[in-house]
Amino acid sequence: MDRSDVTLERMRTFVRVAERGSLSAVARELGVGQSTVTRHLRELEEAVGVPLLSRTTRRVTMTDEGSRYYADSVQILRLVEQAGDEARGTRGASAGTIRISCTAALGVLHASRLIFAFQDRYPDIGIDLSLTDERINLVREGVDVALRLGPLTDSSMKLRALGQSRRLLVAAPAYLAARGRPAVPQDLPGHEGIRMSNIAGSDTLTLQGPGGETFAVPFGGRFRVDHGLAAREALVAGRGIAPAHHWL
Repeated sequence: MDRSDVTLERMRTFVRVAERGSLSAVARELGVGQSTVTRHLRELEEAVGVPLLSRTTRRVTMTDEGSRYYADSVQILRLVEQAGDEARGTRGASAGTIRISCTAALGVLHASRLIFAFQDRYPDIGIDLSLTDERINLVREGVDVALRLGPLTDSSMKLRALGQSRRLLVAAPAYLAARGRPAVPQDLPGHEGIRMSNIAGSDTLTLQGPGGETFAVPFGGRFRVDHGLAAREALVAGRGIAPAHHWL
């Protein structure tokens, strides 16, 4: 086989198996036998020339090559669908459901309002919004769009920067009145830190000075949490000091 044997049908089958992680589930979804799904996958891998999926008795997962091929396949299938809409003159008739994953604080404080405005513009589109501060497998969970803070960690995903978020060291006036205001980074180890338990290295705080110089200091405290809004509540209650995004 050669690359001309990469058909849209085989590509769609691969995408659904990658998302569902089950040959039998995709076979039921497509209304075909499992042997047909297996054949489509085998023929696609032969045409591409690399293994795209790793199969076990319990689950089907993507190889590294498969992850990259999946991201491109999704884009190709969307372009094909858009081309069909253009040909039929129905591009404006958008419908369906978009699954969005977003960090909890960003979703509650900002993203929800943007999603509501989007649905007002596209009333036939449903939104399935999941708020979590945990890193999840976007492909395995069937997520279409993820809103995240920080650098891209999976090179097979497509990234678009939506803005910049500055982090500031903050504390409530009541806390500063009781414990004093730190003047230099070296003062921080003597303060009560509020730390994020789901962020690696939260026991060390790295600060940047006005001249671009950086300072790494120990950062401890009795309260650790894995949710940004809970950390904000602790700050407002005067329980400690912590780095926080400027929009929080």
